[in-house]
Amino acid sequence: MSHGPILIWGAGAIGGTLGAWWARAGLPVLMVDIEAAHVEACRTTGLAISGPVEQFRQVVPAVTPDELQGQFDVIVLAVKAQATEAALAALTPHLAPGGYVLSAQNGLNEIAIARAVGAERTMGCFVNFGADWLGPGEILLGNRAAVVVGEIDGSIRERTRQMHAWLSLFEPGAVLTDNIWGYLWGKLAYGAMLFATALTTDSMTANFEDARRFVVFDRLAREVMAVATARGVKPVGFNGFDPACFAPGAPVDGARASVAALAEFNRHGAKTHSGIYRDLAVRKRRTEVDPQIGIIADLGAEAGIETPAIRHLVALIHAIEDGERPMDFSTFASLIATAKAARHAHPL
Repeated sequence: MSHGPILIWGAGAIGGTLGAWWARAGLPVLMVDIEAAHVEACRTTGLAISGPVEQFRQVVPAVTPDELQGQFDVIVLAVKAQATEAALAALTPHLAPGGYVLSAQNGLNEIAIARAVGAERTMGCFVNFGADWLGPGEILLGNRAAVVVGEIDGSIRERTRQMHAWLSLFEPGAVLTDNIWGYLWGKLAYGAMLFATALTTDSMTANFEDARRFVVFDRLAREVMAVATARGVKPVGFNGFDPACFAPGAPVDGARASVAALAEFNRHGAKTHSGIYRDLAVRKRRTEVDPQIGIIADLGAEAGIETPAIRHLVALIHAIEDGERPMDFSTFASLIATAKAARHAHPL
C-alpha cells in the first residue's frame, strides 16, 4: 500500500502515542504538529511515553506544517475535533491522489473529512485508550483500551487490513470492523457522559459512582442512542460500555449496571480525569464540545428527536470555558434538573 511514510497530522495524546509505537516497530512515520518545541523534542531527544502500559523514549521524525513537503498515501488525522476543518485545508495538498485520511479522533469527523477529500479517500477509526500530552516530548499513556478501524461504507479492503495490521502493532486487540459507525456512535454516547464528568473536578470514577448523577448519564446516553437509531445506526459496545442498555425503551436496571461498569473500568487506569477536564482545568482551552456533542443535537433536530440534556450540557461546557460557571457540583446539579425534566417531558 504505502510507499512513503505514514503521515500523522497532530502529534498529541493520540497521534504522538501511535507515532512513537510505530516508529519503534520500524514503520516509516512522519509526524506534523504546530507546537514547534514538541516537534523539536520528538525528532531530536525523542518522544517519551510514560505510565503503566509501557515506558520508553523514541526518536520520531517530525516537522511543523510549514516545513512539510511532498504527498503521502496515508495520513492519520489526530487533531482535536474543533481543529479538523483547518487541518484538512492544510493537509489536502499533501494527500496523494490514491491515498486516504484516517480519523484517529473523537466524534463524527469522518463526515467532515469525506466532505473535504471525498468519501473514497476517508477511513474511519475508533480509539478509546487514555492518553495525555504533558509537554514537549512527553505523553502519558494511562491504559490500554479499544482500537477499531473500518471503512465508512462498511466494506473491508486491502488497505483496511493493512491499517488494521499497523494498529495491531500498538494494540494487539485492535478490531477490524464493517460497522465503524456503530463504534463511533457508541463512543458518542460515552463521550457525552465524559463531558458531563468534566462539569466538576471529581474523577471519572467518582462521577459514575454518584447515584445523584446517574439520571444525567442515563439521559445523555439515551438521547444519543435515540438519534443513532433514527439514523439507522446500530451502536457497538466497548470497555464496559453497553449502548444497548440505553436504547429506546431499555429498562433502567441495565443502564445502572453499565454506568457501574464504567466506574470500575476507569478505576484501574492511571488517567483519572477525561481529556475534557484537562482542557478546562489544566490547559485552560476550549473543548471539542461543539463538533463532538453539539453535532448530536443538530442531527437529532434533523430527525425530529428532542435532545434537551445534550443542548444544556453544551451550554454548560461553554459557560465553564467562558469563566461564567465554576467546575463544581452546583453546575452539575443544573444538568440533573434538566435531565429529570426531560425524562418526564420526552421519555426515551
